[in-house]
Amino acid sequence: MFRLANPRPARRPSLTPMIDVVFLLLVFFMLAARFGADAGIALSPGAGGGATYEGPPRLVEFGAEGALWLNGVETPAQALPDALTALMPAPDAPVILRPRKGADVQALADVTALLQGAGIAQLVVMEP
Repeated sequence: MFRLANPRPARRPSLTPMIDVVFLLLVFFMLAARFGADAGIALSPGAGGGATYEGPPRLVEFGAEGALWLNGVETPAQALPDALTALMPAPDAPVILRPRKGADVQALADVTALLQGAGIAQLVVMEP
């Protein structure tokens, strides 16, 4: 009679490599995740608003690389809040923001932060 060697007992697979992979994935997603709320920009809708426009024009145009124009005249960022305040009949008067060619969302965020930091809160964004 032909007899083979005794069969080995079946080995159970090791769970250590799987646990290592799961731990590495957990660490990766914890480090890659963004915590906290995203910052938002409070803007008024341009159409259908109930506010009326009074006083001289207050059009602020912004372009690439931080260039700013007030009513078509290029204005440095430091002088813009004072120049706008002189044109406003009331502190809550609306100011119109319009992007020029090459402007991006960061330029909008910068000019909005500049004006809101100066106390000008009623901002309306126009489409180009």
